[in-house]
Amino acid sequence: MKDIVSLTREALAAMDIEVVDVERAPLGLLRVTIDRPFAGESGMTSDIKIEDCEQVSRQLSRVYEVEGVDYKRLEVGSPGIDRPLKTAVDFERFAGEQVEVRLRVAVDNQRTFRGLLQLSDQGDSAKRFVLQCQENKGDVKHIAFDIEDVERAKLDPPLNFKGRGR
Repeated sequence: MKDIVSLTREALAAMDIEVVDVERAPLGLLRVTIDRPFAGESGMTSDIKIEDCEQVSRQLSRVYEVEGVDYKRLEVGSPGIDRPLKTAVDFERFAGEQVEVRLRVAVDNQRTFRGLLQLSDQGDSAKRFVLQCQENKGDVKHIAFDIEDVERAKLDPPLNFKGRGR
């Protein structure tokens, strides 16, 4: 049996759909997270509609049956506002956005950081990304990292629950 992630990507290649994640969950659940490929100035996630999820679910059900992928339930959904960042392309796409990054190794006794994701402007540095974090006293801290340094990362957009300008 082929690797399930590459099989899923191949099955959806012609549909203008990006596979964000494929996860096996308990009780035979196979969860596929999809998004639209990056195609604009703003890196924010595109609008995945319920019809897209239905179409992908039908396509994957057929492919998985032919390929003999073992699962009991298939769940297809969008990544949501806290979309995980898994690849260097994801980090490049969402440069300029608020993110939460958990590093594999602590920096100043801290592993989890929230801040503005930026591309490194240091051409000779091995670190491709910089996280601009606001400290408690108003100071700005810059954390340089590369994709190999990241344990997990996700978008962390500011949310306003107060409505229109209240």
